[in-house]
Amino acid sequence: MEEKEIMYFKDEEGNKVAFEAIARIYLEEQEYLILSPQGEDVNDDDAFVFRVDEIDGKQELNLVEDDEEFERVRKEYKKLLYN
Repeated sequence: MEEKEIMYFKDEEGNKVAFEAIARIYLEEQEYLILSPQGEDVNDDDAFVFRVDEIDGKQELNLVEDDEEFERVRKEYKKLLYN
């Protein structure tokens, strides 16, 4: 069994929030992460798609809000699951 990759971020109020990395996907030259929030009061089906951008030599995660970009990542994730 693979070990879960857990990442921690701070929310708007400064609280530490845990996310499990579900998948790392590459489309063309762009990297994406699919992250699922962890905790007692979260839905297991919740997941968010983040684009990994390089800003000033550092990686930055940005939530994918564009519907077309989100759909491309979702389709690639489905291909990985079912192939």
